[in-house]
Amino acid sequence: MQFIDLKAQYLDLREAINTRIQGVLEHGQYIMGPEVAELEAALAAYTGARHCVTVSSGTEALLISLMALDVKPGDEVITTPFSFIATAEAIVLLGARPVFVDLDPFTCNLDPALAEAAITPATRAIMPVSLYGQPADMDEFNAIAARHGLTVIEDAAQSFGARYRGKASCNLSAIGCTSFFPSKPLGCYGDGGAIFTSDDELAAAMREIRVHGQSRRYVHTRVGVGGRMDTLQCAIVLAKLERFDWELAQRARAGERYDALFAGRLPTVGRRPDRSSVFAQYTVLVDERERVAAQLAAAGIPTAVHYPLPMHLQPAYAALCRAHPCPVAQAMSARVLSLPMGPHLDAADALTVAETLLAACAGARPGPAAAAATASLAAACATASPGAAACASMGAAGVCASLGGSGAAGP
Repeated sequence: MQFIDLKAQYLDLREAINTRIQGVLEHGQYIMGPEVAELEAALAAYTGARHCVTVSSGTEALLISLMALDVKPGDEVITTPFSFIATAEAIVLLGARPVFVDLDPFTCNLDPALAEAAITPATRAIMPVSLYGQPADMDEFNAIAARHGLTVIEDAAQSFGARYRGKASCNLSAIGCTSFFPSKPLGCYGDGGAIFTSDDELAAAMREIRVHGQSRRYVHTRVGVGGRMDTLQCAIVLAKLERFDWELAQRARAGERYDALFAGRLPTVGRRPDRSSVFAQYTVLVDERERVAAQLAAAGIPTAVHYPLPMHLQPAYAALCRAHPCPVAQAMSARVLSLPMGPHLDAADALTVAETLLAACAGARPGPAAAAATASLAAACATASPGAAACASMGAAGVCASLGGSGAAGP
């Protein structure tokens, strides 16, 4: 079993992908070839954004977005501590300071109220991450930004294709950024990414920044980067985009199968009914994670941990950030476990995963680390979730069940 079966996807799309690659090889325009503009137009239409600017990675998308906003040393950007390091990396590379605040314990996305409480005169932007494929509370973040004169950048590296209150992820705020890393729901065969905006001036700045700040050949009006997405990768994404909606439907079916198998038996990260998830990951909460993962691996079932150490505790970032208390992030980092997911995960595979996981969890006994994580999560639950004060008296499964349920749509 594969964590995500990219080989099976290629075999399904081989003719379309090979035809697209052959077209690039024949015209020979490997940088900024016609497929670049074609993909940008297709992605802009897909999201409803006025502009799409393809770039060399999801990390570069965040960096270029911050550069277009003229984020400087001493500025602050509020974000989540519970994400891939690129979210904070882009901020630090500009000499700015990431300000980490805690999560909504139901979804593991950034908590809007805590983000607003962390705003200072140095704050320039809020960067929520749409984690595991589910959009963050973007309307709330946009309202906060409007009140304080800030910009919202959605880090949608995991959520391209998701919907939120009728709108597409990547077009939910002033700027949206995504990644086409191979394991993403819409991935290329290397690195790639895109920025989305409906602001003409920002889009023009981003297009210049991605080509070394060049306004015309050898005239550099800005400091920029070499951040273009190459033509071959754009061609591959174009081929995959043709059946992307079908793949999203298959991912949703796989997620629903897991939901049914785990309902009332194992806590998972929650989902809200006013938005869809593209299931970049399907993530459960377990005790004795290393033992459980090892037991699954012995049965031929791969797993992953997204993410084992919050960013405010990362050695390179501890002195470069401003961190508010993040007990939920720390508790989640001790217990999250992501399962095989993708359009090729069939009912038999989902059943095998679920049965093996449930058997492994049946033998789990919370150790000191898990007990501490549960206590932290219970305390956070009591203050962050209305009506959840009773969490403090529950065991690990009870706490997380009250927060995450079975993964089905929540409050």
